[in-house]
Amino acid sequence: MSYRVVVDFDLCESNAVCMQVAPEVFEVRDDDFLYILDETPGEGLRAKVDEAVRRCPKQAISVADG
Repeated sequence: MSYRVVVDFDLCESNAVCMQVAPEVFEVRDDDFLYILDETPGEGLRAKVDEAVRRCPKQAISVADG
């Protein structure tokens, strides 16, 4: 089952918690903005993405179906 990573950039504070959990998917760069490296990561990364969703202090990350 495919899924898509969604970030509400109005809520996101680019605190890099998600990057610590799933660096294959999220990156905070030198400009202090969050970038989604892979909006549709494979099922092998789903557990990391789900953890990033749970750990986001601003609840800015969600997962949408395919």
